Amino acid sequence: MRCPFCAHDDSQVKDSRPTEDNTAIRRRRQCEGCGARFTTFERVQLREITVLKNIGVDAEPRREPFEREKIEKSVAMACRKRGIAQERLDQLVSGIQRQIETLGDDVPSKTIGELVMDGLRQLDSVAYIRFASVYRDFSEAKDFEEFASAVRDAHRG
Repeated sequence: MRCPFCAHDDSQVKDSRPTEDNTAIRRRRQCEGCGARFTTFERVQLREITVLKNIGVDAEPRREPFEREKIEKSVAMACRKRGIAQERLDQLVSGIQRQIETLGDDVPSKTIGELVMDGLRQLDSVAYIRFASVYRDFSEAKDFEEFASAVRDAHRG
């Protein structure tokens, strides 16, 4: 494993343990070049997934490799200061990743966004609205008001 500090190619594993939700192995490593310590995570990946990004109406979709970290970052941003345990966020992201893996090798980015929306809707209404505001590109205050009203009405019904 390459050291993130000095880019040396060799490191030694000092400690390994499963994460709290048992979906990954956390490894504590020490660089043999500079001696710095860092953490890596090993996860099961069932297949190589390609995300299909829409560019325009008539254009071919752009293809990118799936990156779990992008979902982790988006979910963390939406849930910032909401008091949601990191373990619950990890479980949400792992569940979304498992759903994506069952969809095949090529998954549209829109499908991934909808899976994240659905997961956040069940987890926390404020995080759901935050994510939706970016994902659905709210441009005015009335967009927030209409979406929040729909969320409120859904919780009542």
